[in-house]
Amino acid sequence: MGAVRGIRRAARLAVVGLVVAAVATELAKPEAERTWNGRVFGLVPYDFRAPTWERIRSAYWNPESEQLFSDRVFGVGWAVNLYQAKVLLEDLFDRLMGAPPLHIERSSRSVDLGEPRR
Repeated sequence: MGAVRGIRRAARLAVVGLVVAAVATELAKPEAERTWNGRVFGLVPYDFRAPTWERIRSAYWNPESEQLFSDRVFGVGWAVNLYQAKVLLEDLFDRLMGAPPLHIERSSRSVDLGEPRR
């Protein structure tokens, strides 16, 4: 249990460090140039602007994007595009389960299940 606690502490410390770095990046800019969104170290996205419904929908449910991860709407890090997660899980399920059977035979009787639904 001690190892898990250590990992959690390290993760919290990393998140706090990224938030501090993002705020410091914005405060280092002249006031007129502060956008309150960007990337920490050119890698981790941050956005401290007030969220809008459009940005929330675009980050968490975006059928037009093939990316699984998008920039977070508020805070530091990434958001999961739930639409792409759904597509990936459906594909994985189809590969694991195979196509649904169209015909099942039981002893002397057989049952036709018709066309598979999509």
